[in-house]
Amino acid sequence: MKTNHCKIIDCTIRDGGLVNQWDFSIEFVQDLYAALNDAGVDYMEVGYKNSPKLLGGADQAGPWRFLNDDFLRKVIPQKGTTKLSALVDIGRVDEADILPRSESMLDLIRVACYIKDVDKAIELIEMFNERGYETTLNIMALSNVLETDLNEAFEMIKASPVDIVYIVDSYGSLDHNDMLYLVNKFKEALPNKRLGVHTHNNMQLAFSNTLIAAENGVEVLDSSVYGMGRGAGNCPTEALLTHLKNSKYSLRHVLPFLTKHMIPMRDKWEWGYLIPYLITGTLDEHPRSAMALLASSERDEFSAFYDRMMTPEAGFAQKKPE
Repeated sequence: MKTNHCKIIDCTIRDGGLVNQWDFSIEFVQDLYAALNDAGVDYMEVGYKNSPKLLGGADQAGPWRFLNDDFLRKVIPQKGTTKLSALVDIGRVDEADILPRSESMLDLIRVACYIKDVDKAIELIEMFNERGYETTLNIMALSNVLETDLNEAFEMIKASPVDIVYIVDSYGSLDHNDMLYLVNKFKEALPNKRLGVHTHNNMQLAFSNTLIAAENGVEVLDSSVYGMGRGAGNCPTEALLTHLKNSKYSLRHVLPFLTKHMIPMRDKWEWGYLIPYLITGTLDEHPRSAMALLASSERDEFSAFYDRMMTPEAGFAQKKPE
């Protein structure tokens, strides 16, 4: 059955920016916002709200890497029904950069962390909550998290003010059984929280895993237009628009944007399902090694890459005995 209880957060600018160093033109962002608003998408994640003082690379990345409220107000001077969100990382956000929600263009701030930093994430969430923002907690790399650590985190999360807690398939390694298990575990442990899901497409499962989560009660679904996101990319926004049973969603309104912007961009930048990402996904590994391979002259040497991933010592010269 199709589901109608869900909300969509489009992450094209934020997660897609990991592909092209956030090199999106103002026209691209304005056209995307207009398309998503007309299509009925609930949120557009317009980048990171990290501080350039706490994270290097501000001079090499587009403005969506370190969002400035005044700049954002010029880019989107008039908001429609689509709300705006941004993501922050633990240790990379300056409290002084966060305006009260009443003075900001942002409606939702999402906090990403690894399991060891859930307590620090909750401290940030408390601050964002006090300033009036909707909040989410995105625990990354869940496929590598020990059950005992997750249970301990649940106890902290349950008592926190966070609105939405995310199931994040950072490595694109989860299948439908894994997703169903995690959804049920999160629902049982956090009955007072709404749930979200963020998937990657290493094994061509981002869309189906997102639907499985939705059909089992997960409310907030991450996606990106044309699946643009780090490495293998994300669940495609356009696929959700056409599948979810919600009369306000419209596929037709994003198609001109795809033609105008995404097709040319796909010719310039590479993302989406590729064999090296399949290999890292099936081995439950971070895709950085696949990204490095694809940037090298050996990008199509799949067997050699697989062998190196299976036997990390392979390919390293052995020291000769003296």
